[in-house]
Amino acid sequence: MIDTTALPVRPSSADELTELIGKELGPTEWHDVTQERINDFADATGDHQWIHVDPERAAASPLGGTIAHGLYSLSLGPALSSRLLRFDGFAQVLNYGYNKVRFPAPVPVGSRIRMRATVLSAEQVSGGIQVTTKQVVEREGSDKPVVVSESVARVVEAGPTSAS
Repeated sequence: MIDTTALPVRPSSADELTELIGKELGPTEWHDVTQERINDFADATGDHQWIHVDPERAAASPLGGTIAHGLYSLSLGPALSSRLLRFDGFAQVLNYGYNKVRFPAPVPVGSRIRMRATVLSAEQVSGGIQVTTKQVVEREGSDKPVVVSESVARVVEAGPTSAS
């Protein structure tokens, strides 16, 4: 039986993944959203839209200041989710994509965000197990989440080891 109180949870078989279906994991520790991190993300992606990188202009906007890119928050998914669920007992894990992604609320500079995750499914597919996880990123002090997504991963179980 998998202990979901000790994070990260570390399943090592399809059966253990199935045990996790419907269980919420988390939350993670808080992540500080700084202007420097937003600027670095803008530089990495080439998205320098003023609401993200121009504090003076953004201060005069209805949002009252700069906000993180929605994709900045989404891009934290792998790092944050690995603090909740690790696939170390498997031979391989691949990010397969996302089914749904929504950004219900902005993330102002100076915010703290964290993630909760729920395993929605673990299905046998050709070559492995497809694991779908609902990831909810919340902002401290906000009633609305800032990201809600369904992340899809493919994991391959470790084969038996052979003695030489």
